[in-house]
Amino acid sequence: MAIDRYTAICFPFHYTQIMSKQFCVLLAFPAWFMSSVNASSLTYLAHKLIFSDLVEVKNFFCDLKALIIASISDTTSLRTFILVDAVLIGAVPIGLIFTSYVCIIYTVLKIKSSHGRWKTFSSCSSHITIVVVYFGSAMSLYMTKSLQQDLVLSMMFVTLVPMLNPLVYSLRNKDIIRAAKRQLHIKTISLL
Repeated sequence: MAIDRYTAICFPFHYTQIMSKQFCVLLAFPAWFMSSVNASSLTYLAHKLIFSDLVEVKNFFCDLKALIIASISDTTSLRTFILVDAVLIGAVPIGLIFTSYVCIIYTVLKIKSSHGRWKTFSSCSSHITIVVVYFGSAMSLYMTKSLQQDLVLSMMFVTLVPMLNPLVYSLRNKDIIRAAKRQLHIKTISLL
């Protein structure tokens, strides 16, 4: 998304040439491949954990942090893997997204009309909102020590972001906004 926004805003006349189907596949395939390898590695390492007979994981989904806390085996290698994983899968994408948005902001500030600047920033705001909520809750999840906070943060990470994503992107659609305003107006009149 960040590369798509960057290309659309910084190189609007070359967008269709740059963002071809081949380039999109070149962007998507490494992400899919790396996430598959990452998930397989984490599953393998989690499978090697040893638990006592009476273990209750207080989480609503099988989170690796909760499994590490409940495990009685040595988790040093798994914790090291997670740290490296967090840097590669967390910091690198955030760095690339941040870099692309610095370039976008630099380009937008060169736009002379305030309407043009506003329109461009509003097209990026939905993506920035989702990125901040997703990465913020994911990073906070692994930085906290409290299991109670883990439940709240994992709830945000697993449920809030997938619910917000279509909502945020659909609210940019003018037809949906008009329909929502109409429905709110009808509901307000019926309550009176």
